[in-house]
Amino acid sequence: MGMDRRHFLKSAAPVAAATPLAGVVAQNSEAPEDRVKRLTENLNPVIQKAREAALAVLQPSAKDLQHGLELHADALVFDGYGFSPRCAIDGEAVKAAAMAGASDVELDDMREDMSMTRCVTSEEEFAEYREGWRASGVTCIFQNAGQECQDPTRLLKRLAHFTYTTDHLRDFVAKAATPEDIEAVKAAGKHCLYFTGNGVPLTQDWLSIPDELRYLKVFYHLGIRMMHLTYQRRNMIGDGCAETSNAGLSDFGRAVIAEMNRVGVIPDCAHSGWQTSLEAAKVSSKPVVASHSTAAALHPHIRSKPDEVIKALADSGGYIGICCISRFLRGKGDLNAFLDHIDYVAKKFGVDHVAIGTDIAYSSRNSGEENRKAAVAGLRRKREPFRSLWPPDDFVASEQADLSLAWTNWPLYTVGLVQRGYSDDDIRKILGGNVMRVAKA
Repeated sequence: MGMDRRHFLKSAAPVAAATPLAGVVAQNSEAPEDRVKRLTENLNPVIQKAREAALAVLQPSAKDLQHGLELHADALVFDGYGFSPRCAIDGEAVKAAAMAGASDVELDDMREDMSMTRCVTSEEEFAEYREGWRASGVTCIFQNAGQECQDPTRLLKRLAHFTYTTDHLRDFVAKAATPEDIEAVKAAGKHCLYFTGNGVPLTQDWLSIPDELRYLKVFYHLGIRMMHLTYQRRNMIGDGCAETSNAGLSDFGRAVIAEMNRVGVIPDCAHSGWQTSLEAAKVSSKPVVASHSTAAALHPHIRSKPDEVIKALADSGGYIGICCISRFLRGKGDLNAFLDHIDYVAKKFGVDHVAIGTDIAYSSRNSGEENRKAAVAGLRRKREPFRSLWPPDDFVASEQADLSLAWTNWPLYTVGLVQRGYSDDDIRKILGGNVMRVAKA
């Protein structure tokens, strides 16, 4: 007899870890050479394979490699937009939910919840989670903690998952509420998340502008420090990056940015159209960023920004964060292509206005097996989500190119910057100093 769906959902409720999981080593008690060893020794085979791919691309001298690793271990490293290591789902649980009649929405929520929180409830997944952080040497991630929409109830879900994770793992990865929290975490040799939402929460009643914007401060109080103005499509704020009209910022969008400036939320135009991005940077009284993007001069793509927009972001006091997506970078789509985009922005607009927003994550090595267990839950063809509006693109990066950009290769991003002749102070700005400066502003 099949399991009753209501009974299944009750029995599948997660049990929070009562105490922080063991095995956390504070870096502040380590000598510099030991910090470098933490970045390079006893890496699992997946992380090691990615390291070898990046080293094959960079081919650094022994001197540059050592200096880069030492600098990375010492620096405050702030991923300007990304994802903390992703956990594997519980494939059998997802399959059982599907067989019990769970809807597509429910299954999607279940998968997302598990990918973000199983590091709390599973020792094996916490080990993978910890391994990803250790290899990266990242201090803080501007964590995607919102869905690509304006609905407050949908925006709450990811925020709740990451709040849960940081509440229970705060001795390893904490929620940062201020830039000073991030500095304290670095001093303690630990890690933290700084939350960004992928949309501005709106009531969508359209009674008045103040009514529409009243949840913006609520989400700020919940920890959101940056918000997407748009995603791919047009919304009431402005045109998204995939719209062909490129109409720019709306009158309401100007009010949104004024309220973000007042409350203390960074306007992010990473997924906004070029004209929307340009106008946002010009009307804002505080820095505006494109947190995970590329330079259109090197490869024009809907997710890139042309020189005029990058200059406007720089003039606002903001920056463009270069992402690690091969199809946006093009060239060979590898670590050198990524560094080319950093070089272009730094040399043309100043090193104060370029950062790294990877837009990628390390995924648990258990993910493939667990996804196969749950395969029955994904057999039916799904419609494309409304938020998606991607142009046709048949570019396929080589495996080596993708591997060279792996999130756990952060230490080699630094080595690449050393190779290209940046000073230590400038590298520290690119690795995290510029994101910190804007967060403080």
